[in-house]
Amino acid sequence: MNTRYLNVVDVEATCWERANPPDQPNEIIEIGLCVLDTHTLERVSKHSILVRPDRSEVSEFCTALTTLTPEQVATGISFAEACTLLRTEFDADSRPWASWGDYDRKQFERQCAATGVPYPFGSTHTNAKTTFSAARNTTHRFGMAGALKETGLPLEGTHHRGDDDAWNIAALIIDMMKQNVWPA
Repeated sequence: MNTRYLNVVDVEATCWERANPPDQPNEIIEIGLCVLDTHTLERVSKHSILVRPDRSEVSEFCTALTTLTPEQVATGISFAEACTLLRTEFDADSRPWASWGDYDRKQFERQCAATGVPYPFGSTHTNAKTTFSAARNTTHRFGMAGALKETGLPLEGTHHRGDDDAWNIAALIIDMMKQNVWPA
């Protein structure tokens, strides 16, 4: 396993203010990825992979939340192509990875199961949200923005954009690594 680099992942998915419309499941529309060098504790790259939804549409609510428009995601690649890209360009099947909470991991699992696309990640996933709370000896589950505020780190970029959120989550992970509370 490649342990020098950690893939920090944050996905944005189709969403609605209320219940999903009939026959429109939540689908990934952006995969944000920040590669973190665990030896130097530096964020070495930041990526936004736009993914074209197959069975759902980007709602006005979703655009207001993420800034992603239907026209933007229509130019994206298929979910299958995105998963292949994660494996071939970012070694997702052999690198450890982290996300803020379990939503991202579960969304990949659901969407892979529903579409028959092979799951792109290896088995080493860390839930940065629970790690952050455990390090503070609290059961309170901080949102990413709240965790940044708690640590005094700035929120860089646009909240609810995958690449910016992955970048900010990586900053929180670096902070945990410096405090020796990130799992080895």
